[in-house]
Amino acid sequence: MTGTDQTLLDEITDTKITDNAAYNIRKNGKVLKRKVTEDVSIESKADGSGIDIYVKENARHAFVYIPVLVTFSGLNDVVYNDFHIGKNASAIIVAGCAVKNNAGKTSRHQGIHRFYLEENASVSYLEKHYGEGHGHGGRILDPVTEMHLGPNSTMDMDTVQIEGVTDTVRYTTADLSDGATLTISEKIMTSQNQTAKTEFTINLNGKNSSTHVVSRSIAADHSHQQFVSHLNGYNECYGHVECDGILKDQGIVDASPEVNARHVDARLVHEAAIGKIAGDQLMKLMSLGLTAKEAEKAIIDGFLK
Repeated sequence: MTGTDQTLLDEITDTKITDNAAYNIRKNGKVLKRKVTEDVSIESKADGSGIDIYVKENARHAFVYIPVLVTFSGLNDVVYNDFHIGKNASAIIVAGCAVKNNAGKTSRHQGIHRFYLEENASVSYLEKHYGEGHGHGGRILDPVTEMHLGPNSTMDMDTVQIEGVTDTVRYTTADLSDGATLTISEKIMTSQNQTAKTEFTINLNGKNSSTHVVSRSIAADHSHQQFVSHLNGYNECYGHVECDGILKDQGIVDASPEVNARHVDARLVHEAAIGKIAGDQLMKLMSLGLTAKEAEKAIIDGFLK
């Protein structure tokens, strides 16, 4: 890997790749490096469209890293990655994509990730997106995440879009079996003329299934964000969706949370709160010695934690 590659990797992985971890590093549509472990196998799909990751039954705290780098201007990279998590297994999966584009053509990556969790399986999924470059070419990331949770399985998804992504459309779908639990935390920051649309569809099919979704967004300059959620309860279940947005300058945030109860014992809640940073918050921090700019940054950093 080059020094630039390592710098981009550092932007999307908060921790170094450890010796006991499996990994598959993709760069410009090709596998750059790969490693498997006793508990994790990684296989290329026969048609070359992506990879299959298998975590063994009863594996404990298996680590998997699957970062993607795009450094060619004009590349349209689409990959299908399927994760098969065995019964009673637990895994930590770190994904993400960094796009560096210093030229005039648009670069795009779409990672289509499908998760299949067997009974009592547990997954912590971390995904970070980042873009940079001095050219006029777009830096587009369009992730698709599809989750199938077996009985009593759990999945925690933490997804962050840091900066520099000119446009993104993010689709997330999930279906939950009996006793399954899904937690999603999403944080997106846009600026300049960037656009971001995120859409969730969660089907609570199983008895005592539950989900908690929190989306936090900051739209600055002339950027535009759109949040759409469809929460469907088909059994005795609980679901909560929360969308919080901060506006700066001429930023726009649209929120459309939708809940559909199809069972008498389904309990579904949605909340949305969008607005600018309150003046009293700024004044309180400025009274402690911060400048207006420093106070605003502190509030935004805390909001995105």
